[in-house]
Amino acid sequence: MFPLEVFVLGLLLVAVPYFSTNNIANLYLDTVWDPEIGLDREFPVVNWMILPYALLYFFYPATLVLCPRDDRGYAELAVGMQALIMVTAFCCTIFLILPAEIDLRDQIDWDSLSGWELILFEFIHFSDNPWNAWPSLHIVHSYLLARLMTVWLARKGMGSWVWRGLLFLLWVEWTLLCISILTTKQHYLFDLVTGIAVAHFTWLPTKRALDEVATKGPSVFAEDHGWTD
Repeated sequence: MFPLEVFVLGLLLVAVPYFSTNNIANLYLDTVWDPEIGLDREFPVVNWMILPYALLYFFYPATLVLCPRDDRGYAELAVGMQALIMVTAFCCTIFLILPAEIDLRDQIDWDSLSGWELILFEFIHFSDNPWNAWPSLHIVHSYLLARLMTVWLARKGMGSWVWRGLLFLLWVEWTLLCISILTTKQHYLFDLVTGIAVAHFTWLPTKRALDEVATKGPSVFAEDHGWTD
C-alpha cells in the first residue's frame, strides 16, 4: 500500500499546490517581473515536441512502478517524495510572490497541427494556464524523478541490457522535455535555466540522504530521523 499512499500524498501536496497557484495567478495576479528575452521568440514551434512535454505526467507513475519493493526502496521513495514536496512549496511561493505570465502561445500555428498534436496541445492549454513560469516545475520535477529512477535502474541494470536501455531512454526523454518547454511555447529560457538550477541544488541533499539510507540501512535511518515511534 505504500506506493499508493505516496501517490495520494503527491496529489495533495504536489499537484494541488501547483494547480491552485496556477489558477490564482491566472484569475487574480499580474506579472511582477517578466523574464522574456528576445531569444525566446526565436525558438521555432516544433509541433511534435508536445509529446515529450506531455510525457512528464508518466514520470510520476513510472517512479512508483520502478521503486524496489523492499524497505530500502520505500525509504528512498519517502526521501524523494519529501524533496518533491519541499521544492514544490518553494516554487509555488515564487509563483505567488513574483508571478509571470508566459505570453508566447500566439506563435503556435494551430492549422499546422496533426490530430494527436492538436489533442495534446488543447489538453495542456485547458489544464495549465500560462503562468507559474519560473522556475519551471516541469523541469524541477522531471529532473528529480529521473535522478531517483536512475538510482534504481542503475542498481537493477548491473547485469541487464534491458534496464540499461530504459535508463538511456529515460535521459533521452528528459533532454527532449527540456527542449520541448521552449519549442511548445510553454516556457521561457529563463524558466529552463532556473528549473535546472533549483532541481540540482535540491538533488544534492536528497542524494546525501539516499546515501545515508544505503550505508545505515533503512531501519537505522528511520530511527535516526524520527520516522519511528
